Amino acid sequence: MSEQKQWSRRQILSLFAKGSGILMGASLFQIPGFTKLFADAVEEVPVLFLQGGCCTGCSVSLLNSVSPTIQDVLLGEILPGVSLSTLWHSNVSAAQGHQVMDILDDVKARPKGSFVLVMEGTVQTKDDGIYCGFGERGDKHYTMYEHILDLAPNAMAIISMGTCAAFGGIPAAPPNPTGSKSVKAVLDEHGIDTPVVNVPGCPPHPDWIIGTIATVLIGGLGAVDVDQYGRPKAFFGTLIHDNCPYRGHFDAGRFARDFGEKGCMYELGCKGPVTHSDCPHRKWNGGVNWIIGAGHPCMGCVEPFFPFGDNIFERVPIHFATAPATYPPIVTERPSKVSPVVTGVLGAAAGAAAGAALSKKKKSEESTVKEKEE
Repeated sequence: MSEQKQWSRRQILSLFAKGSGILMGASLFQIPGFTKLFADAVEEVPVLFLQGGCCTGCSVSLLNSVSPTIQDVLLGEILPGVSLSTLWHSNVSAAQGHQVMDILDDVKARPKGSFVLVMEGTVQTKDDGIYCGFGERGDKHYTMYEHILDLAPNAMAIISMGTCAAFGGIPAAPPNPTGSKSVKAVLDEHGIDTPVVNVPGCPPHPDWIIGTIATVLIGGLGAVDVDQYGRPKAFFGTLIHDNCPYRGHFDAGRFARDFGEKGCMYELGCKGPVTHSDCPHRKWNGGVNWIIGAGHPCMGCVEPFFPFGDNIFERVPIHFATAPATYPPIVTERPSKVSPVVTGVLGAAAGAAAGAALSKKKKSEESTVKEKEE
């Protein structure tokens, strides 16, 4: 029988109070790898999760991670010999009140580059950020705006988890009364050059989050190849349209005009032709299904333009999609829009061709009659 590391009740409660423990609704020692995590010397990478203007959906998606499971991510080794030390997460950590402020004060005092900051949601900047905040010291109430500006300069990297943190998303949509902004926009305004990796999605796939963190742990920030919007190309390097199961319908010009009809859903506002992600083959809920597989157009939630200006079902121009030599007709019913000038030119050409044919026929008949007479 393997030797179990013994922990007193006081030690366990102290561990939870500091925020490092995660309450998962089960005995922690029944989770494979938990005892080993504390019995062995393992390199720990401190990770602090914060939530600003959001719906918490990104964290819910993260908790649905299948491989590795969320228990392995938060409590075990995400890589051999390397584990995440979750300093605090508002949804799953036990620490509250002054305990959280103690954790944040400790993180702010750490050397530069000694922790990873994961931000979910936007940063409210209007009126000095009073619309989103947590934590107090005496009479002082701290806003998320202040926390970000205090923590970001010393972070190894910042992972903007979800479209709200990456690009502003729904909270930053017009009229945006709270002055919500993306994490990168706030840092740029204040001259903070801490690297930011955007992992958008509403919500992002858990594989995108875990995969990005694992890549940073394996090869450092330089191992994360990003596109012009700061997204890892490993997950956001291909168009949905190029891998969509309905692409054949698009190429053949078969378009659904109402929900439930067969055919490509481009006419119903599908954003697949302008959306970069690997949803078609990764799928969601453990690889069970995805939005188009469920009969709904792609919403383009990983793009900076989400959630659009007026109508989420508006048709978007196609700029990026690879296509056949010529596009098929988008609209099957095509009324004639030929101008009178073109009609006249075509009519004259047709008349000339008919006249030439008639003249040729007449000459042929005359030649035949002459041959018979001879």
